[in-house]
Amino acid sequence: MSIYVGNLSYDVTQDDLTEVFAEYGTVTRVSVPKDRETGRPRGFAFVEMESDSNEDSAIETLDGAEWMGRSMKVNKARPRERSNGNGNRGDYSRSSF
Repeated sequence: MSIYVGNLSYDVTQDDLTEVFAEYGTVTRVSVPKDRETGRPRGFAFVEMESDSNEDSAIETLDGAEWMGRSMKVNKARPRERSNGNGNRGDYSRSSF
């Protein structure tokens, strides 16, 4: 499972997130997507932890918490939508209609 962490400061780093989430268990991975043009963080991240119970505890405690001047949005990450290669998301292309 993966945790989505939104409404983050643009100054946040992987180390910052690891430190905060480590209070709830072992953090196995942190990803802070960056804007392709500016190289700045995009204001959200994904965190993976060693166990589902650790993730659930972090989500319950940190969702809505004030951190770095913002109210974090923390929940279970949804699976990424697939792209069919035509720039369209999902299982259908324009030519199939």
